Amino acid sequence: MAWLYVFIAAVFEAAWTFSLKFMRFSDVKTLRFTNFYKVAEGLPILVPFLGYILFGIGNIYFFSIAIKQVPTATAYAVWTAATLILIKFAEIVFFKQRISFAEIFFMLMIMTGIMGLKFYGTAMK
Repeated sequence: MAWLYVFIAAVFEAAWTFSLKFMRFSDVKTLRFTNFYKVAEGLPILVPFLGYILFGIGNIYFFSIAIKQVPTATAYAVWTAATLILIKFAEIVFFKQRISFAEIFFMLMIMTGIMGLKFYGTAMK
């Protein structure tokens, strides 16, 4: 179950990263009580900010549960690698970015490392 928590934390981290990408701190100053709820004015500013907070809390929560059951260094390595792969996958699917064979090769290496850490960590118990 701890590995599921690591993966959920990685999903939250990837979502947090994209919230940060779309957040514009300079526009937050323009929010007022009269415009924060309007679709055209407030929501494009408020939604990434709220996502930043909620995804960040979700990431911290699930990762903190996972490291109670998995060695911290192993959990951190798997969490980081899974986050990188999820971010690249989202960039390809949602933002139509191209991927090279070198990136595919190294992502496969990352996934091999994740599986090695998971199975090696389980074999040590």
